[in-house]
Parts: sequence; C-alpha cells; structure tokens
Amino acid sequence: MNIGEAARRAGISAKSIRYYESVGLIAPADRRGNNYRDYGDREVAELRFVNRARSLGFSVKEVGDLLALWRDKKRGSAQVADLARRHIAEIERKVAELESMRATLNGLLAACPADGRPDCPILADIAGEDCCHGGEPRGVARESV
Repeated sequence: MNIGEAARRAGISAKSIRYYESVGLIAPADRRGNNYRDYGDREVAELRFVNRARSLGFSVKEVGDLLALWRDKKRGSAQVADLARRHIAEIERKVAELESMRATLNGLLAACPADGRPDCPILADIAGEDCCHGGEPRGVARESV
C-alpha cells in the first residue's frame, strides 16, 4: 500500500511517517518500481504502535526503545515496566510544574484589580518588577510629574 493508505490505516499523517523514517524510528519502506513507498501490514502495525506511544507522551527516543522491546519476543517485561515507571516520574514532575504555574497565575489573577487602571500585577511579575508602580524595573523610582 502507498504512504497515504498506510497513514490512513495507522491514524497518522504521511508527514509523520516520513519524519519517523528520517529519524530512524521505523525502517524506510521498500520502494516500488515507480519509486513510491510500499507499506505492508507489519509497517502499519508499527506505525500504530508509534502513534499510541507518542499519544502517551513518550519521546521519540523512548518510542524507539519501546519498539525495540516490542520487537524482541525474548525480552522480559521488567524492562518495559522500568521504562514506563521512568516516564510516569517525568509526567509527575511536569504535573507538579504545571500546578505550580497555575497556583502562581491564580495568585496574580486574584491580585489583579481587572479595572481600567494600567497597574497590573500579572505584567509586573512577568517583567520582574515590583507590583504596580508604573512599569519601571525594580529599584527604579518613578519620576514626579
């Protein structure tokens, strides 16, 4: 089957297939006499595997590791479980980081008067300024007019 049909069956784009081939995640497809890529059921199964692993947040390198383990019918499942545990730890780190960002933004939003005045604790924090003294950097006094 051609790349478009393989992409449709695997639930990914042809561009993704070309990318996965270019980075060595999957082997380049055989070529027909007309130089078109030719995919079979095995390649489609690998592409589905890659797509599912990517949807679980595994990096391209991790997907490569998982693919190698999946292909190795003599491997133990402990290796797979170890890779999954490391991935979960990374997800938990990212979740904690996101929760911290949410808490910071919620605090800034609560401090924001959300009115017509220009003072804005959200922008001041992002700029690294003390809140609401007219936009000057920290330590710079506002001139009297």
